[in-house]
Amino acid sequence: MRELDLLEAMSVDGENKRYLPGVSFPPNMVAYADIEECVDDARNILVVVPSHGLRETLTTIKPFLGSDSRVCWATKGFELHTGKLPHQVAAEVLGSDRPMAVLSGPTFAKEVGEGLPTAMTIAANNAEFASDLAVSLSADNFRAYTSEDMIGVEVGGAVKNVLAIGAGMSDGLGFGANTRVALINRGLVEMTRLGVALGAKQETFMGLACMGDLVLTCTDNLSRNRRMGLALASGMSIEEAKEEIQQVVEGVMAAEAVNEVAQKLAIEMPICHQIYRIIYEGAEPREAVGALMGRDLKPES
Repeated sequence: MRELDLLEAMSVDGENKRYLPGVSFPPNMVAYADIEECVDDARNILVVVPSHGLRETLTTIKPFLGSDSRVCWATKGFELHTGKLPHQVAAEVLGSDRPMAVLSGPTFAKEVGEGLPTAMTIAANNAEFASDLAVSLSADNFRAYTSEDMIGVEVGGAVKNVLAIGAGMSDGLGFGANTRVALINRGLVEMTRLGVALGAKQETFMGLACMGDLVLTCTDNLSRNRRMGLALASGMSIEEAKEEIQQVVEGVMAAEAVNEVAQKLAIEMPICHQIYRIIYEGAEPREAVGALMGRDLKPES
C-alpha cells in the first residue's frame, strides 16, 4: 500500500474502514508497504487495480516474480488509447508464456465481504491455473466457475461499466422499467458484437462475467457506474459526481476506450456511442435517447 496512514489503520483495526467497513480481515492477512516484500516468494499473485494502473503495476512487480509465479487480475476495461485488453497488456509486460488469468463477474465487494452467496468466473490461458484458483477462492458462500475465454470475459467486464452509466441516466430521467430492460438487452447485443469481432466465444456473453455482471451493475445502486449515471441525470458534472461517489468510476474512462475500439473495428455500438457523447461531447441525455429511438428500423438479430 502507498498510503502508510491507511496501512497502519488497517493493521490496527483489522478492517478497511474507508472502503469496506464492518468486514474483518482474516487473521493470516498481512498488509505491506513494500511491493517487493509483498510479491517475494508468492506463486499466485492477484492484481486488483483500475485499468489505467494495470500496466504500471505489472511493470513494477515483474522484477520480483519467480519463474513459477502465476498472475491473475480483477481489472476491468480496455487500456485507453492502445485499445488493449488486460491479458494483452499482461502478455506485453510479463511475456505470453506465463500462466495468467482474469477474475470477473457479478461481485459487489460489500456483499462478498458480508458472506452473501456469490458466483463469478475465472478465465485463464492455463487450465491448471484456472482450476487451482477456483479451488482456492471458493468457499461455502463463494463459487468460482472456470473458462478459457479470456477475451469474452474481459470484454464483458469493460463494456458493462459503460452501459451501467447509461442505465443510471435512464432511471434518473424517469424513463422507467421498459427503457431499462431495452437498454440492458440491446447493450448485451453490442457487447457480444464487439467481443465476437475480437475473437471471443458468443456463448460467453450469456454467462456470469457478461450478462450476469451487466444486469447487476445496471440495476443496483451499489454500482458506482450506475450512481454516476444517476448523478449525471440530476444535472451534476462528471467531476461533481466523482466527488460525491469518492471511488474510481471505471465506466467513464471505459466509455472513451470502448468507443475508440468500436470505431477502429467498425463495430456498431449505438448505445455505448451515445453514452460516450454525453460524457465527452456534452450531449444532452434526452437528445441521446432521441437519437437512439430515431434510428432506422431493422431486424432484431
